[in-house]
Amino acid sequence: EILKAVVKIRSIIPDDARSARTLGTEREGTGVVIDSKGHILTIGYLILEAETIEVIGPEGKAIKATSVGYDHNTGLGLLRTDKPLSVTPMELGESSEVKEGDPVLVASHAGSDSVQGARVFSRDEFVGYWEYLLEDAILTAPFHSNFGGAALIDRNDRLVGIGSLFVQIAIPGIGSIPGNIFVPIDHLKPILHDLMSKGRPQVPPRPWLGLYVEEAHDHIIVKRVASESPAEHAGLRPGDIILTVNKKAVNGLADFYRKVWALGSAGVDVPLRVLQGIEIRDINVHSSDRYLFFSLKPQKRA
Repeated sequence: EILKAVVKIRSIIPDDARSARTLGTEREGTGVVIDSKGHILTIGYLILEAETIEVIGPEGKAIKATSVGYDHNTGLGLLRTDKPLSVTPMELGESSEVKEGDPVLVASHAGSDSVQGARVFSRDEFVGYWEYLLEDAILTAPFHSNFGGAALIDRNDRLVGIGSLFVQIAIPGIGSIPGNIFVPIDHLKPILHDLMSKGRPQVPPRPWLGLYVEEAHDHIIVKRVASESPAEHAGLRPGDIILTVNKKAVNGLADFYRKVWALGSAGVDVPLRVLQGIEIRDINVHSSDRYLFFSLKPQKRA
């Protein structure tokens, strides 16, 4: 019965949307009904900049939906169907109680055929190349192929996480195994009202640079610079190596993000020292609010 709350999401994104290049213009994944008003929780990249959204419930009928809110810090997204689905919402659990080794269920939108048993491999920090840091991610194995927006369900049939990514989980002395990362549900609770009423958390936004970076050989290397972003305007380029933030050396990707965010909220200047080719340069990046970069306007109605 609880699996009826796990639904399919289809979204169409305009060709000129900023996220179209990296995430595509046709996206499909899973959402979880969390109340009787039609609110559905999912991973935000499925609905970011969407022009139209459809939800397919257990009866197989498509219902129009609207993006309600998005949180860049966690990656969670919220939508609402035009009319509530006739399903029992899934109860929110306590992800703080989810421990390493716990048995869980991973459920995607194809009903019982897409329910898979798994175990929590670890609770660990996850750092993404797109200026993203999740301090207490839930890592599970074995791998579930339909992970985007999938429900992570505890032994009490409660929702404790939302599927985000595929990862290779390193096992010392053995190698790596494929697994998934879930965003803990506890991150939703403090911001749920804001997402429903304001579309975004009502806290000062973090400074955003528009960098896609990787950590290699103890260096922070710029892989790509978002077009028309603060980083591009400041003159940063792919291949640049970031040495310091505000004259402080960076020690890994997470440390780089934390040093940038510690300078203040969006709009603050971020002084960087970078190795650009064979020249060391001091570059001042005037940060921005990521919400102003991506279009989060209401969707068109069919």
